Amino acid sequence: MRPRLMVGIAILGIIGSVISAKVYSKRVIPQEPLKAATNPYENGIYSTGIVESHQSHGANITIVPEVSGIVVRIFVEEGQRVNRGDPLIAIDDTIQRQTVEQLRAQSDAAMRALQRARAAPRKEELEVVQAQMDYAKVALDDKRAQFEKIQRAYQLNPKSISRDDFDKAKNAYEIAQRSYDIAVRQYRLTKAGTWEYDIKTLEAQYLAANKAYEAAAKLLEKYVVRAPSDGIVARIQASLGSYVSPQGSYDLYTGSYGPVIIMMNSSIEQLQVRCYVDELLVPKLPHPDQITATMYIRGSDRRVPLEYVRLEPYIIPKIQLSNGRRERVDVRVLPVIFRFQKPEGVNIFPGQLVDVYIGEKQ
Repeated sequence: MRPRLMVGIAILGIIGSVISAKVYSKRVIPQEPLKAATNPYENGIYSTGIVESHQSHGANITIVPEVSGIVVRIFVEEGQRVNRGDPLIAIDDTIQRQTVEQLRAQSDAAMRALQRARAAPRKEELEVVQAQMDYAKVALDDKRAQFEKIQRAYQLNPKSISRDDFDKAKNAYEIAQRSYDIAVRQYRLTKAGTWEYDIKTLEAQYLAANKAYEAAAKLLEKYVVRAPSDGIVARIQASLGSYVSPQGSYDLYTGSYGPVIIMMNSSIEQLQVRCYVDELLVPKLPHPDQITATMYIRGSDRRVPLEYVRLEPYIIPKIQLSNGRRERVDVRVLPVIFRFQKPEGVNIFPGQLVDVYIGEKQ
């Protein structure tokens, strides 16, 4: 038994050696080295360029929400064409929605109070004060009659009526007179309706409550981020459950905050390249009417002619790698923009780095 096992192990070893020899004996064809870009102009200026979608002004649209919260829905995908006003992402609006409901209830209550003041007096209220005035008139007539009887008896024979009874009857009559006067005034006050200044106060309270409700409702609309213009969604830096704010969203790779969504104004077939010319080379730039340029696509030997569009006459700090605010270096550059026709058979996308040589027309 033992000799058979040894023979089997030896056979497996021979088979493994043969397979290894075949695998490692294959010839590995090395990848062709990348061809370096050469300056096609006698005094050409080199610059690094970033491909963008074609813009009539500015750069790609960076979108951040105006409110903070957790992303609960994403309506679009990268590369999708959208129209102005289309929803892009939705942020959790639970608390803000409840705030809107509360302020709307307060506004409705203020409106009802104002309407009640304007509708005064109510028929039922007027009937009550009318009845009170009539009752006070009856009581006054009764006290007047009693006092007049006592007064006549007192005038005929002062000893027939005690002074105390006379004074009580007189006081009761005067009290009834004043009660009637108060009832008449209350009737007139009720019939006149709400005081003008009370109405103005209620109007101001309703206006303030309604403005607060409208402001909260407008803020509620901000919890759905919409496309500011027609274009294509180039990048979405958010996911369901992630936190976004007016600072943007946190990028784990760069350790900084960036736009939640980047949009391009036009299609990816209409591209331009933004070149950053070192400030030391700016004096060597030809006159805008004489500028010509050539773009080299990294990783290939393709060269693309460029058409000068404009330059941004403001030299800015150079930005490296991620376009993050923390990556500024002590070099300043001048942005120059060119446009080009996308060549066939080559993949070029916005955000791609290219080599650009700027020369002068002959």
